[in-house]
Amino acid sequence: MLSLHPNILEKNGVKEFAVLPFEEYLVLTEELQNYEDLKNLKEAKSLEGHHEGMSLDDAKKEWGL
Repeated sequence: MLSLHPNILEKNGVKEFAVLPFEEYLVLTEELQNYEDLKNLKEAKSLEGHHEGMSLDDAKKEWGL
């Protein structure tokens, strides 16, 4: 699990910003990108429904590759 160590900055006693160490920021952005990729894959698979796929060899033949 991702462990974050933010520094919380306040303005007039109200929490305004969370500042992360740069390495944690990089890991967090990569994790978010992976999540988005997975979400997009799940959406594409659900739109695909029950369509049958085809092998790479069959696709190459169909497209003349």
